[in-house]
Amino acid sequence: MLFLLFQLGNDRYALDTGQVTEVLPLVRLKQIPQAPPAVAGVFDFRGEPVPVVDLSQMALGRPAHCRLSTRIILAHYPDTNGEQRLLGLIAERVTETIRRDPSDFVTTGVDLDAASYLGPVASDARGLIQRVEVDQLLTSAVRDLLFKQPVAS
Repeated sequence: MLFLLFQLGNDRYALDTGQVTEVLPLVRLKQIPQAPPAVAGVFDFRGEPVPVVDLSQMALGRPAHCRLSTRIILAHYPDTNGEQRLLGLIAERVTETIRRDPSDFVTTGVDLDAASYLGPVASDARGLIQRVEVDQLLTSAVRDLLFKQPVAS
């Protein structure tokens, strides 16, 4: 299986590329007033508004550094109806991929309710790589804010 690597601080993380639509350079985002700090904003992608969260802000409490290797990863995210929606993820050092068998990733034994998106880990010559589970990224409150379903009339 192919994984897209990125960093949060000095640590490496991986996303299953089957969940990734595209990797884009940083673009100007429209801010969402009153949104939680990890919600960076929204941008237009081919005529569709796409909400964006900053993974560094979410995990580390600080915004991602604006560098050439900082990107917006467009990922498939299931909304409350189970439909796949686009979600932008700002991540640092989005520069490489790796091929690993999913069974190479093993549980850490650490269960953080506030970071349920952090999955199992694998190791290589450079250290540990932790999987990020896209479908676990957002709390229900943030998911409802970003993917509010229209009320039927």
